[in-house]
Amino acid sequence: MTPTTQKRLFFRTPFITMLINLAWVYLLFFLCHPIFIAYNWDVFKGQMYSSAIWPMLKGAFKFDTSGIMYLTVPYIALMMFPLHIKERKGFYKFCRILFIVLVSAGLMTNLADTIYFPFTGCRNTFQTLAEFKNEGGGQLGSIIIHALLDNWPLVLFFILSVALLVWQIRIPAVLKFHNLGSYYIIKTVMFCVSGLFCVVGIRGGWSTSLRPITMSTAYQYANRPADAAAILNTPFCAIRTIDRKSLTVTKYYSEQELESIYTPVILPDSTAVFKQKNVVVMILESFGAEYIGFENSGVEGIHDCTPFLDSLMSKSMTFEYSMANGRKSIDAMPSILSGIPMLKDHFFLTPTMMQKDVSGLAEELGHKGYYSAFFHGADNNSMGFRSYSRVIGYKDYFGRDEFEEEPQYGGSSVFDGVWAIWDEEFLQYMCDKIGTFSQPFVVSAFTASSHHPFNIPERYSSTYPDEGNLPIYRTVRYSDHALELFFEKAKTQPWYDNTLFVLTADHTNLSEHPLYQSDHGQFRIPIIFFDPSDSLAGRRPMLAQQSDILPTILGYLGYDRPFISFGQNILSTDPEDKWVANFSNEIYFFYKGDLMIRFDGVELSGVYEFTKDPYLKNNVKGLYPEAEEQMLRQLKAIIQQYLEYMTTKELVL
Repeated sequence: MTPTTQKRLFFRTPFITMLINLAWVYLLFFLCHPIFIAYNWDVFKGQMYSSAIWPMLKGAFKFDTSGIMYLTVPYIALMMFPLHIKERKGFYKFCRILFIVLVSAGLMTNLADTIYFPFTGCRNTFQTLAEFKNEGGGQLGSIIIHALLDNWPLVLFFILSVALLVWQIRIPAVLKFHNLGSYYIIKTVMFCVSGLFCVVGIRGGWSTSLRPITMSTAYQYANRPADAAAILNTPFCAIRTIDRKSLTVTKYYSEQELESIYTPVILPDSTAVFKQKNVVVMILESFGAEYIGFENSGVEGIHDCTPFLDSLMSKSMTFEYSMANGRKSIDAMPSILSGIPMLKDHFFLTPTMMQKDVSGLAEELGHKGYYSAFFHGADNNSMGFRSYSRVIGYKDYFGRDEFEEEPQYGGSSVFDGVWAIWDEEFLQYMCDKIGTFSQPFVVSAFTASSHHPFNIPERYSSTYPDEGNLPIYRTVRYSDHALELFFEKAKTQPWYDNTLFVLTADHTNLSEHPLYQSDHGQFRIPIIFFDPSDSLAGRRPMLAQQSDILPTILGYLGYDRPFISFGQNILSTDPEDKWVANFSNEIYFFYKGDLMIRFDGVELSGVYEFTKDPYLKNNVKGLYPEAEEQMLRQLKAIIQQYLEYMTTKELVL
C-alpha cells in the first residue's frame, strides 16, 4: 500500500471522518452567532466593544461544543461503537442521514430563536414549546407561514446549510480487518476516547471540580442578557432544560429557619373593614414601559404610543420601578392573578401543576360572594388560559367562541387572522357583558392585538402608520385607542364608579432603546391602580412587581382571610422593605432598596445600583457587604419556599 493510499485511507477512518463532519457543524453553529447579532442589531449596536468580542467568542465556542455534543452523541456513539458486524456501508449511510437530521434540527431551532429573541430577550428552552401546544393547527400554521415569509433570509441560510451538510458530510471507508482482537482493542479505546471528549464537551471543561455549564454560565463571558443570549445556542438551552417538568427543591435553610426569614402566607389586617368594590384587571399584551410616555419623563428617543394610558396614569397610583416577573404570556396569569411568579424555568400551566389546588383572585373574592369572569379574544383553548382561569375560581370564560355567538359585534369578520378578535371590538363586547353581571364582580381580561405579527385593522392603516424602527409601535397605539373606547363606554355604566381598575402588561416586547435592554429594563412594565371614586393616585418612588397585584387588591378591599402570595401589599409595605424578584437565562435578579443582585442559585455574580445605574454597567459587588448578605439570605429563602410550594406544599390555605 502506497503512502498516498495510506493517507487517503487514514482520512476515511470512522474517527477522522467523524471529526471532519463535526468541523462542518462547528462552522455552521459559529455562523449562527454573527447572524443572531446582525439580525437583532438594534439590541447590540453601541454595545459591541472590541474588548468584549474575545470573551464572547470563548464563551460561544464552549457552549457550541456542548450543544453540538448533546445533538450528535447518538451519531458519535454509533460511529465509534466497537462491534465488527456494523462495519458496513449501509450502516454508515444510516449514520450520515441521522447526523444530517440532528444537525439540521439544531440549526433550525437556533435560527428560529434568532427571530423570537426580540420578544423574550433570552434564549428559549424546552418549556417554551408548551406555550403553543393549545393553539389550533391552522392558527399555528398561519403564524409559522408569516414568520417564514417575513424572515426569508434566515430560511435561505437554513436551506443552504442543509445543502452544505448533504454535500459535505461523508461516510468512512469500509475497511477490512483480519484480527478481531486488534479490532476490539483499538475500537474500544477510540470509543472511550470519543466518550470522554463528549462528556468533557457537554460539561464545559476537564476539571473534576467543575460544575457542568448551565445557561447562567454565559454571564461569565457577558454582562448583558442580550450578550449572554448571543453566546448561547438554542439546542444547548433546550436540551439542558428538557427535564425541567419536575422541580427539585434547593435546601438553603432548615424549615424553622426558613419560616423565620420568609413566608408567602399573608395574614389579613385585623382592623380592616371589607368594601365590596368591583374589580377589573386588564392584562395588556406586550405593553412594555418603553412605549409609554408617562414611564419615560425626560428620556430621549422614546416613542410615546399611549396617549390614553398616559392620561389615565396621571390619575392613578403608579410606581417608579414596576416590573414583570417573567418574559412570556404564560408567566403573567399566575403572577398577576395568583401571586405566583415564574422563579424557575418551568411551564406553570402543566397537567401536573394544574392538578394542584391553586388559589387566585377569583377564588379569594368568591368567598365574599363575587361573581367572576375571564375574557380573552383568542380561541378558547389558546395558551391554556381558560383552564387556568377555572382552576383559580373564575366562574365563566368569554373567548372567541362566545364573541362570535353575538354577531352584532362583527363575528369572525373582526378576527385578526392570526391570534384573536381585534381589541376594539372585543373590549366593547366585554364592556357590554360586564353590564349584565350582578355586583360585586371580579373580571379579568387579556388583550391580544399588540402581539406579533403586529397587524392592525385595515381601516386604521392611515391613522396609525409605521413609525420608528419597531413594528409594535403602531399596534400599541391601536390597542391604546381600543382601551380608550372601552373606558369611554364604561364611564356610562352604573358599575363604573364602584370599580377598582388594575392595568398592567404581561411582559415587555421589542426594544430599541438601550435603557430597556439591560437585565433591569427588559422587565419594566406599568402597574396601574385606578379607582374613579377614590383618591388612589400618585407616583410612588418604590418597587412593584406583578405578583404584588393580588395582595394589593385584597389589601385595598380590606380582605379578612389569609392567603398565599409571593408578593406584597404595596399599600402597606414600606419602600425600604419592598422587594422584587424575577428570573431569566437561569439567573435570579433580586431588588431591594437601591440595589439589585444577580444570583445563579449558587453564587452571587453581581450587585448593581439600579436607581443610579439603570444600564447596569458597573458591578459594585463587595461595596455593600451587609446589604448584599441580607438580600442574598432573603432571596434564597424566597427561592426555597417557592420550590417547596411548587412541589410539596399546598398553595391554598
